[in-house]
Amino acid sequence: MGANYQSACHGKSTADVIAKLSLVEEETDESLYWMELIVEVGLLPLKKVSDLMSENTEILTLNCINQKFT
Repeated sequence: MGANYQSACHGKSTADVIAKLSLVEEETDESLYWMELIVEVGLLPLKKVSDLMSENTEILTLNCINQKFT
């Protein structure tokens, strides 16, 4: 996710930036899925991953906003 965001910051065109930000969105959403699954199957309690899940949701929200203004 971080590497794709950095790559988007150096995009060659608006279309390139949007494409790379879309990858960031997909990876962020996938990360959230895996964290939810980890909690669901009982590998970790929610309290252990809730901060990461919140941060991930914030990144996802900011990325979506960023795409709208690109």
